[in-house]
Amino acid sequence: MVKELAGAFERIADLLEISGSDAFRSNSYRRVSRILKNLTDDIAALKEANVIAEIPGIGKSTAAKIEEYLDSGKIKMLEDLKKKLPSGLPELLRIPGLGPKKIALFYRQLDIKNLDDLEAAIEDGSLAKLDGMGAKSVQKIADGIAFLKTSAGRTPFGLALPIAEELTAYLREFDSIEQLEIAGSLRRGCETIGDIDLLCAHENGEKLVRHFVGHPSVTRVLASGKTKGSITLPIRDGREIQVDLRVVPAESFGAALQYFTGSLDHNVHLRGLAQKKNLKLNEWGLFSGDESIAGADESSIYDKLGVAYVPPELREDRGEFKPDLNVDELIEIDDLRGDLHMHTTASDGKHSIAEMAASAKELGYEYIAISDHSQSSAIANGLTVERMWEHIEAIRDADKNIDGIKIFAACECDILADATLDYPDDVLSACDLVVASVHFAMTRKKPSPTKRTIAAIENPYVTIIGHPTGRLIHKRPPMDIDIPAIIDAASKNNTVLEVNSSWQRMDLKDSHVRMAVDAGVKIAIDTDAHSTDDLSRMHYGVRTARRGFVRKQDVINTLPLAKLKQWLEETRG
Repeated sequence: MVKELAGAFERIADLLEISGSDAFRSNSYRRVSRILKNLTDDIAALKEANVIAEIPGIGKSTAAKIEEYLDSGKIKMLEDLKKKLPSGLPELLRIPGLGPKKIALFYRQLDIKNLDDLEAAIEDGSLAKLDGMGAKSVQKIADGIAFLKTSAGRTPFGLALPIAEELTAYLREFDSIEQLEIAGSLRRGCETIGDIDLLCAHENGEKLVRHFVGHPSVTRVLASGKTKGSITLPIRDGREIQVDLRVVPAESFGAALQYFTGSLDHNVHLRGLAQKKNLKLNEWGLFSGDESIAGADESSIYDKLGVAYVPPELREDRGEFKPDLNVDELIEIDDLRGDLHMHTTASDGKHSIAEMAASAKELGYEYIAISDHSQSSAIANGLTVERMWEHIEAIRDADKNIDGIKIFAACECDILADATLDYPDDVLSACDLVVASVHFAMTRKKPSPTKRTIAAIENPYVTIIGHPTGRLIHKRPPMDIDIPAIIDAASKNNTVLEVNSSWQRMDLKDSHVRMAVDAGVKIAIDTDAHSTDDLSRMHYGVRTARRGFVRKQDVINTLPLAKLKQWLEETRG
């Protein structure tokens, strides 16, 4: 609820700016959005206690709007702003790098009301003639439109998975179902998915499908039959996602799960193996003539075809059938002994060092690294040099006073536009480890993001390169960065590359991860947590790493504490 509420105030600020309102007014609503995003209390409980107006930075007028949203799911001011503007205008905010000020300029000067109008203005050259625009600016917008179009229609893994998990729980309420699985690209752990596929073995498919299509959040029922149901459910920003449920006999469940999980190329490869043995493979089973010889479980399919069982994440026909591949060594969530990238209230996190440590202990971790933002990340309340020295001491004190977990003193140090680091070496050397990341000037040509990252890699105190490509799935494309050059530099300098488990990032992505481990580069799978809840994101990074063929021995935060300390001593400074 709080995230949606914060988003509503952010949209008010955007629409005010597009409408030509003064900057002070729109920024005041952005400030409210930030306050709500960082709120740790239950907003509904605050409303019940009638104390919303007592939140620092929230006045009576704003509190009334918050209460209005909590009561009705809407804010009249936001609805009125939407009505005043052409419906297609706010959608332009989805284009990476295009903010409300430019959209307002385009609307006032060229009467651009939607994406079609914007593309026409690019095509006829009128956009480039506006004050403050030019060929480079226009090309950047054109690139953003292309990126938006290629990402449309697909849903980030981190938005789709909770929906699928909620639906499987809902289906289990109907009956004691023994065989029910998420299938498709979601089961493979793809970073974005088209539809959600669910598979179930049940004797009364028609009744189960009726229960499925009767889910209270269903926006449309596309199909409802004896063996299949299709519905749509809301996700975000007015979008929907399709969910398909297929009901199959128990004797075919394994074959169907394999069929509806594997990519097209993986399944074609498997069918080819079957044909070589004069067998037939389909979603009903593996057949020798008319006799079914496998199908009740997935592993029997692979076994009868003479190949090792392939974990779902690898079913892309990208080398998973090689005989020397030992899939039993793939990283598992339980292999991780700690998390080396997280934030606290010292910068832009929601919880203290002690609170993050307590939650990490509950997850069974041996160690964590507190890595708050450096000084140039002003929007994230980055720590000045003086504050960082104090923060290091605070981390050291927490480490001494909190039993059962090691707390490393770290930082997430910005890689600056001139390829230097945001802290001097004496600060970096005082930390136990350093995560270095690019957060701004991502499109700057000189020095390039590649040169900036390599410069950070070559600093002896940098341990990990955080979210190396800087992408935000469906929001911001990756930087123009030379991944092979980054991997080569990391290999030469014993620098770790991160798989960031934030579902918006999942960065490095799977193909880059595989390149890195093939080159002998070590990986850190971290959450980049900004709250205690975020610590549970680790499985997103693990799935991405598995898709990149990462083994336990490739990941530094699978090391026991003593060995990690030794590794840090040997590779830093």
